[in-house]
Amino acid sequence: MVDRVTATPAALELIATLKQQHGPKLFFFLSGGCCDNSSPNCYLEGELTIGAYDVHLGDIGGLPFYVGATQYEYWKHTQVIIDAVDGAGGTFSLESNTGKAFFTRSRIFEDAEWAELQAAGLV
Repeated sequence: MVDRVTATPAALELIATLKQQHGPKLFFFLSGGCCDNSSPNCYLEGELTIGAYDVHLGDIGGLPFYVGATQYEYWKHTQVIIDAVDGAGGTFSLESNTGKAFFTRSRIFEDAEWAELQAAGLV
């Protein structure tokens, strides 16, 4: 089964650093807000409430990754690839003071992958 969200080695390394600093109770939310664009934000559990209309895309680095239902409609045909780059992301995310920023990349699912996700009831 193809993953709906994945992480690059650089992102996994940054996730490991954040887990060491903040503990394992972290999660991601792909924002669609006006202030932070489509930024993948990492939060401490309890800093943001996951609602009934938020979609769990999968896990990266052992952490759950969510997106709001409206944003999901824009992203559902793509595999979301989370990367980490040098610089400040200017977001509300936990890595904002590390000199690194999570960054969203994506690719369109191939027809066979899309059919597999549909057959599994994941889209």
